[in-house]
Amino acid sequence: MNWQSQILEIEELEDAEFDAGLISRMQANSSLSLNRPIRFSTPTFREFESNELSGCGKNSFPAFSITAGGCALNCDHCQKKILEPMIPATKPEMLDQKVRDMILMQDLQGFLLSGGSNKRNEIRYERYLPVVEKLKHDFPYLQIAIHTALLDEAAAQRMEDAGVDSAMMDMIGAQETIKQVYKLDRPVADFEATLAALTSTNLKVTPHIVIGLHYGKLLGEQAALDIIARYDVHALVLVVIMPFYAKPGTFETPSTRDVGEIFLAARQRLPNKQVLLGCARPPGMHKRVTDAYAVMAGLDGIAFPADGAVAVSKIIGRPSHQEHACCAIKIGGSKAAQTSATCAA
Repeated sequence: MNWQSQILEIEELEDAEFDAGLISRMQANSSLSLNRPIRFSTPTFREFESNELSGCGKNSFPAFSITAGGCALNCDHCQKKILEPMIPATKPEMLDQKVRDMILMQDLQGFLLSGGSNKRNEIRYERYLPVVEKLKHDFPYLQIAIHTALLDEAAAQRMEDAGVDSAMMDMIGAQETIKQVYKLDRPVADFEATLAALTSTNLKVTPHIVIGLHYGKLLGEQAALDIIARYDVHALVLVVIMPFYAKPGTFETPSTRDVGEIFLAARQRLPNKQVLLGCARPPGMHKRVTDAYAVMAGLDGIAFPADGAVAVSKIIGRPSHQEHACCAIKIGGSKAAQTSATCAA
């Protein structure tokens, strides 16, 4: 079966432009993908509906920001807008009360703790970790993920001791990108040191790579993959730069072909690890093609999948399922499983 000819018969992709050579290489690499079930993640911190999957009204896995919409870095690619959909929790007692209320009223199963960075790309979670520890003690089933930013071994250990389950951080492989896009005076080595610190704990570590972070051009993505491949990570999350977050004219949109090339390289570089496509990526037909490439490249999960992604998985013979949680978190336990099944109905 020729994948490209079959995929172009999918109604949502009939006007899409694919790179035939890239699809051919993905199909040739299918031994790494066809036996891997793919998870379509629909986290409840954002409304979602598609022709193939239903959203879920229950806020079972929200994201909290300890800085609300504030961030000292204000990087060129983000302009702090990624914080806007998150629930503000600017004091530890706010986080505690909101989580407890949502457990009682909305059957919350876990949450993502995030926030804006200081000028050294650090997020000060120290005041919040006792709350996390108490919540984990009172509700052991909660799955708690955290965006770490840059840190050292001591900070990573404090997160583990508090009961955090999963840690996420951005891996940047080009010094030019750190300096020009992040406006940050720290070397690539500090990003690798953070990954080393996190993987020295028992946390499930899921580094992120932003494809096209250098103003829409590929620079450092392959180096970031090289770094991540050296460590025992739980999963890798790939996202694609979204130019509409930035000032007009500063970013270009990476081609879907370039994005697909990184997907394939990641699958080949980390053959035994989970490789996931996260929330952020350009919308419209770009997203439909991107998500189709993600399915064909053998990625293990897609957050908020575009129309056509489920059909692609069926055509090439990959089993799939839906889950209402952050793409880097697989909610476990009987109660959570029952909730996911109810939401998906």
